[in-house]
Formats: sequence, structure tokens, C-alpha cells
Amino acid sequence: MKRLRDLAERALRSAVEPVSAALTRWRVHPNTLSSLGFLITCSSGYFFHQHEVRTAGALILIGGVFDLFDGTVARRTGLASPFGAFYDSSLDRLSEIVVYLGLLSLYNDYRLELGDVAMIYVVMLAMAGSLMISYTRARAEALGIDCSIGLMQRAERVLLIGLAAVLFGEQNGGIVLKVVLYALAILTNITVLQRIWWVYRNTRPEGRAVGRAVRRKPSGRGPNT
Repeated sequence: MKRLRDLAERALRSAVEPVSAALTRWRVHPNTLSSLGFLITCSSGYFFHQHEVRTAGALILIGGVFDLFDGTVARRTGLASPFGAFYDSSLDRLSEIVVYLGLLSLYNDYRLELGDVAMIYVVMLAMAGSLMISYTRARAEALGIDCSIGLMQRAERVLLIGLAAVLFGEQNGGIVLKVVLYALAILTNITVLQRIWWVYRNTRPEGRAVGRAVRRKPSGRGPNT
């Protein structure tokens, strides 16, 4: 899974390299890029609310690309900073909450075919799991343990929701998006358990050699959270 994720990320970085190079030449501040990505992703919540599912999915994918731009530009321009890493990570969490709130609104409309009370609980579980994935990594790194493991990191969450929304929209009662959200509700929480187990192993005296020391670059930016 990690090799597949790394391969996909390298391919995407190559595809957007001309844009990254231009942003570096223009010395666009990485915090500006983080802010733009945040606003674009947040706008998808509104379009989910409006039942414009394909538009919402496209905005999620576009916003996700900014996770590549801000980190690359930060490193190349020398504008990386601890605050930039904190700012970027905080905006990622906030934008993800807005996306899930938009999905809650989508399924809470009982007047429309897509309204489904069961999906409200599924979305809440997916949101809780997504936030806990980030929390467990942050707490592990505070202990000096690299915890970037698990099935359902941010890049996977962005791609699954974005592609399901863009490609299938509300076809057949939005079944594809529903399946993706059920999968996220399960797999995000499995990822949380994976990370808890990983930290447990690496905080025991006999397991500390297994853990890898945290060696984060100053920017700390990127999609894998």
C-alpha cells in the first residue's frame, strides 16, 4: 500500500511540476497556497449541501493538489517554517470537517431521494476516524515516534471521496459515494487502531528499536496525515 501511494504521489508531482516551478519562480508564499487550498476544499461542503455532488468532488480534488504545491514551494523557496507546518495541518483538519458537514447536509435532506438517516451516522463515524488518524499521529510524534502508517491516510480519503463524487455523482441514488463513505467509516477507524498498536509496540522497552525516529523537514507539509 505504501509503495502504491508513493508511486501515485510521484506521478502526480511530475504532472503538476510546471505549476510548482512557476509558483517557486514567483515566490508565492506557501501559507497563501495553504489558504487557497483550504478555501477551495471548504467550498465543496456548500456544493454537497446544494446536491451538486460532481462539482463538490472536483473541488475536493483541486484542493487536495494544493497539498503538493505548498510543501514543494516551501522547500524550494526556503520559506518553510514551524508555523507553516502547523498552519497547513490545522487548515487540513478544518477543511475536512467542512467536507463532512456538507455530506451530512446532503444526506439529511429527507425531501430528496438521496436523503438517508443511516448515512448521517456513517458520515459521523468517517469524520471521527479521519480526525483521530491525525490526532494519533500528532500525539505519537510528540513522543518521538514516527506514526505515518495505516490504510486510510489523508491522500486516500481525498481521492476516494473526490473521485466517487466526480465520476458518479448522484447516479443510482448515489450508491458509489455511499459505499465509499461506509468504507471510510470502517477503514479510518481501523487505521486509528493500527496507529495505537504501533505506538504501544514502540513505547514498550523491548519494542523501541522497531520505531523510527521522527525526522520531519521544517515545512512538515503534505497530504499523508
